[in-house]
Amino acid sequence: MEPTAGELVIVTGMTGAGRSTAAKELEDLGFFVVDNLPPTLVRDVVRLVDDSRGITQPIAVVVDVRSGSFFDSLQANRHQGVTGRPTTLLFLEATDDVLVRRQEAARRPHPLQGSGRLLHGLHREREVLAEVRGDCDVVIDTTNLNVHQLTDRIAAQFGTPETTALKVTVVSFGFKYGIPVDADFVADMRFLPNPHWVPELRPRTGRDEDVADYVKMRPSAQTFLDQYVPMLENVAGGYLTEGKRFMTVAIGCTGGKHRSVAMTEEIAARLRSHGIDSRASHRDLGRE
Repeated sequence: MEPTAGELVIVTGMTGAGRSTAAKELEDLGFFVVDNLPPTLVRDVVRLVDDSRGITQPIAVVVDVRSGSFFDSLQANRHQGVTGRPTTLLFLEATDDVLVRRQEAARRPHPLQGSGRLLHGLHREREVLAEVRGDCDVVIDTTNLNVHQLTDRIAAQFGTPETTALKVTVVSFGFKYGIPVDADFVADMRFLPNPHWVPELRPRTGRDEDVADYVKMRPSAQTFLDQYVPMLENVAGGYLTEGKRFMTVAIGCTGGKHRSVAMTEEIAARLRSHGIDSRASHRDLGRE
């Protein structure tokens, strides 16, 4: 049975209406994203992705008036239907006053204003985009949407249960090697007895059952787990509400070999048992 080709989403619309936000959210949803792509190159990008990642990889390309004369070919390229992928044309728009405020806040000129006013550039852009706007599959008016609301709309339109779920990475580390820079939360396991000082456990790691039992069976470890994991579950719900779909929890001990490894495995397992997509990773295991 032939695999189903991934979706191709062409993102366009008014400057300041949220194209970059939409592109970032599509990337978080697993799309291969290319920004400011001349429409004539859409087929080339699809071919390259097909060859390197397979036809199931969804693709999103952002096309706007910065493409100059190339922008005129957008409709022709889309209607030729030569990509072999289901294609959705997404248009983002907002009222002129909102777009002006956003552009002024960003302190960037409009690409079509030239020596004129910002509003003149917006009016020219609407003229250029008028035909494309009328032929779009999905139109989102971002006038009254904040960043989180826009990402929610994109996720609802293009996400799947798998891509919109929160993904948690629980990573063990050794403090002597430094705290992971991408950690959202950091917990210190150095309050637990160190298996390093038990001769028969010293050469083993927190992934070995005897070491894991030595660490986790301590009453203080159980109290920590019983209080910390529910806190992470609560935060996970808030992250999803705010449009954040990735969370990194760093669990540290002295060398990242025993205590942090055992507790990382247990925290990830408890999160999975509560329906949260989580995985354990061990940054410093094997460095000693």
